Amino acid sequence: MAPSLFSVICILHSLVTLTSGSLIMFYLNEISVLGHGTETARKLLGSTPHDQLLIQISDSFAGLLLFVIGFLLFMVAFVKDREFQSFFAKGCVLLHVSMALWRVYFERRLEDLAWDWPRQVAGDLALALSWVFFLVYSWREKYD
Repeated sequence: MAPSLFSVICILHSLVTLTSGSLIMFYLNEISVLGHGTETARKLLGSTPHDQLLIQISDSFAGLLLFVIGFLLFMVAFVKDREFQSFFAKGCVLLHVSMALWRVYFERRLEDLAWDWPRQVAGDLALALSWVFFLVYSWREKYD
């Protein structure tokens, strides 16, 4: 049962990252307005044409990176090796917890994004928790 649970978690995370990456690459302005509000989204675009171009390129690459990560997650979903699954899940927990800590210590200091960080930390911890549930389930199955 654990391998299928691993596949389900990977595919769900893959869908989230593929969707997020695609939206960031192609609909960044709309997503920024939806997530941050009109005024903050306008500030995040930059003030000069040069800044706007650099920010747009940076955001496009971030979206592309998310898309590639989603594709890799989809491929990993079909790996059947239990040791790899455990190793991968531990790495994902570490990644999500690190991202949450980064948001707590650094992102909350950004004036324009200060009100966003609690919601994003909760999302990071929820994603980490899904992997923790997999690890607990696979440990229970291993030691029963």
